[in-house]
Parts: sequence; structure tokens; C-alpha cells
Amino acid sequence: MSNVLLISPERCTGCGSCELACSLQHEGEFRPAAARISVLRFEAGIAVPLTCLQCDEPSCMKVCKVGAITKDAATGLVSVNGEKCIGCRMCVVACPFGNINYSPQAKQAVKCDYCEGDPQCVAFCPEKAIEFLPADTVTLGRKKAYSAKFAKLVEEVRA
Repeated sequence: MSNVLLISPERCTGCGSCELACSLQHEGEFRPAAARISVLRFEAGIAVPLTCLQCDEPSCMKVCKVGAITKDAATGLVSVNGEKCIGCRMCVVACPFGNINYSPQAKQAVKCDYCEGDPQCVAFCPEKAIEFLPADTVTLGRKKAYSAKFAKLVEEVRA
């Protein structure tokens, strides 16, 4: 059974440890702008960690004309093949949540890859706002409820 990232925004303090851990893991430096996770911080003191939701039907994958984005049927992980990616950024535009980025250094799209099974954002989150849990019915139900709630919020903000 595979695992999924489960985000609990109500636990997030906005400390940014997840961003630092991610950028160090992937880029070898503490640079939150290079992280594959970001924390949205609102004036009301609310913080929400955002990363790829590994969608059931990924918009990023649908728009990739060179087949650089794939979804592993066994694990559910959506991945970018850097050797195929041409850097067109259509996937960045297509993601309804803004959870895929373009790396000017690598000249390709980058997104959460679960740190190859050991997500550093989870390891360094002091409040356990991000968890890596088995993809059972309860966890997936909680994840889908969060995704739906966030999608509604995005729609309201865009309106």
C-alpha cells in the first residue's frame, strides 16, 4: 500500500520548516523559493502548506504534449521526467492549485516527488501539519475533503 501526504492546515504555524527542508533536500540550499512546498500565509495569522495533491486526473499531465509528466498507477505519484520536459510551463498554468513550478536553473518543471518515499517536509514539521500516511480509505477521504475545501476557496478568490 502506498502513502500520501496529508496536510492539516489547522496545525500549521507558518514557520516555514517544510520549505527549508524541501529546498535543502532538492537544491542543497536553504531557499524557500526553490521548495516544492510552499506555505500560504494570511494576515489573520492563518498558514496553509501547499504541495502537489497527486490528483486522480492531473491537469498538468493532460496538457504536457511531450509526455514528461506521468502518474504511477501503483503509488499514485505524479512525476516530471526532466529529460523529456521542454520547459514550456503549460503544466504550471494548468495546475488549479499552483502546486507545480518551473525551475529556471534546471530549465524544467519541478514538483513534489515525496522525496523518494521519505518526505523531508514531514520529517521537519514541528506541529505535524504534514503527515505521510498509508493511502487507506480514511486518509484518502480526509485528503479529498481538504482538496475540495481548498478548490472551493481558490474559486472564491478567483471570482
